[in-house]
Amino acid sequence: MAGRIEDYALVGDLETAALVGTDGSVDWWCAPRFDSPACLAALLGDPEHGRWLLAPAGETRCTRRSYRGDTLVLDTVWESLGGTVRITDFMPPRSPREEAPRIVRVVEGLAGRVDMRGELRVRFHHGSIVPWTRSLDRRTVAWVAGPDAAYLACPPGVEPRVTPDRATVEFTVTAGRRLAFALGWRPSHAPPPPAASPAGIDAALTRTLAFWTDWAAALRYEGPAREAVLRSLLTLKALTHAPTGGVVAAATASLPETVGGQRNWDYRFCWLRDSTFTLSCLLRGGYRREALAWNDWLVRAIAGDPADLQPLYGVEGQRRLPETLADWLPGYENSRPVRFGNAAVDQFQLDIYGEVLNTVYSAVRAGVALDASAWALVASLLEYLAKRWREPDEGIWEVRGPRRHFVHSKVMAWVAADRAVRLARVAGLRGSLRQWQALRQEVRAEVCARGWSDEQRSFTQSYGSRQIDATALLIPRLGFLPPHDPRVLGTVRAMERLDDHGFLRRYGDARDGGTHQLDDLGGAEGAFVACTFWYADALAVTGRPDEARTVFERVLDIRNDVGLLAEEWDPVAGRQLGNMPQALSHVALVNTAFTLYGTRRRDRTPPRPLTVA
Repeated sequence: MAGRIEDYALVGDLETAALVGTDGSVDWWCAPRFDSPACLAALLGDPEHGRWLLAPAGETRCTRRSYRGDTLVLDTVWESLGGTVRITDFMPPRSPREEAPRIVRVVEGLAGRVDMRGELRVRFHHGSIVPWTRSLDRRTVAWVAGPDAAYLACPPGVEPRVTPDRATVEFTVTAGRRLAFALGWRPSHAPPPPAASPAGIDAALTRTLAFWTDWAAALRYEGPAREAVLRSLLTLKALTHAPTGGVVAAATASLPETVGGQRNWDYRFCWLRDSTFTLSCLLRGGYRREALAWNDWLVRAIAGDPADLQPLYGVEGQRRLPETLADWLPGYENSRPVRFGNAAVDQFQLDIYGEVLNTVYSAVRAGVALDASAWALVASLLEYLAKRWREPDEGIWEVRGPRRHFVHSKVMAWVAADRAVRLARVAGLRGSLRQWQALRQEVRAEVCARGWSDEQRSFTQSYGSRQIDATALLIPRLGFLPPHDPRVLGTVRAMERLDDHGFLRRYGDARDGGTHQLDDLGGAEGAFVACTFWYADALAVTGRPDEARTVFERVLDIRNDVGLLAEEWDPVAGRQLGNMPQALSHVALVNTAFTLYGTRRRDRTPPRPLTVA
């Protein structure tokens, strides 16, 4: 059985990633890209669905693990009566000469003598295909099926035992002995990779350490919780598809929002709504190149007819991401169904127009020139939005139920018009400025009239609803209303009803057990990590900084031992839930740190939110 979600650490090469458990098993790996089918999928099943175990023999777990410095190189240490051993896991960032991904695992004896064991079962297409397994020579094993091939290279002195469905190894390490294993993926029609020498592995490790260390050195944040901020940015970088600039929402698919429940979604894609949060996070951290690459990805992905705008895309901008059910996988802790692809791709989500325009505006403020094609895109998006903003939609939470007039969606329609007005002024392009100003005024008036509840003393989730929603915490940040407007203050106070042992749920009322009322999937979910950070932001800008810091530090405490956060947190069971690691959780951590502390210790004044020009 797979470990707890928080038992996993991430290694990656900026095009895909793998999850390594505290038991020494790589239980998840998609190759060659984040959104490719998994060839190690035990995370959603059992070892028969693909895993790579490498650990001391016998029943044991690691005694400590950590990333080496400010890198994505993972060190795991086991101590036993016989000795101490360390396994170093990493994925070298790819170069033009190295187009295929590989996971490298270096076993090093630190003291005494330790017996080791290893088992590799490759299963292509999300664990459904058992490939042809054969030895190429005494130290190399190949797995081949259809378009995929995988190759395990063992070090001198270690000869794998090969059976029709797996390869196993047994060996002993003593103090000072160092052995390296490498698992690589290639198209099945390509030749096997050349054997890696010990010197070559050492060089790859040196290059990988240097890459991440150099990248981390650009961080300009110097406030409290700097380590957490840097680890979050490193994680965000690891979730970036370097060739295109796209940032995936998570490295995994179908990890449950409730153990045993149906809310199991594939997050290995790029969501438009994450774009503004991500761009802001990267720019604040000092990573302008990555921020602009993400903006470039966004513009390419959405090019075309505004009516065809999707909530999410593949890492290369793919539009077809059909959702399928993997009935051969039992699911993480029997959480079914297991889903690949995401049906939200076909939803109408009004808020994404505001996210796109807000991202373009943020990029312009960062120095990106607004060329004629980008301006035409802005104009076409606003023209389309003006025709459809009054319609109900599925909303930010991608409801699988009846469409509603979600308040956040309407607020984001206002953001779209507001940012278009600002862009016109910044660029000196008047165009349809009066129409956009009128649209902005009309949307704002309707939201204030129909989205506010005197009874609840809060903005509600949708028009006519009594339910509150954590997205209302973004209203001052987006500039829709100033932080000290009585309606903002009332909404922030109302969010106490979403509190679940110090963390915020997305919507509803924590007193009802988190029961969903927006769809027919049933069950509950955990508290939402990003929403809890949004709460800290709102507390800070509304004059409650001490409470904001308490909330912020509370969330920092639930990170796993290597600083990673999933999508949600179960405060009763004390465990992480949802896909892992979640980009939005880490983006929210960084943005909240900057909101609370600025870039330096002496700068503790929260940034002023944007207001209507």
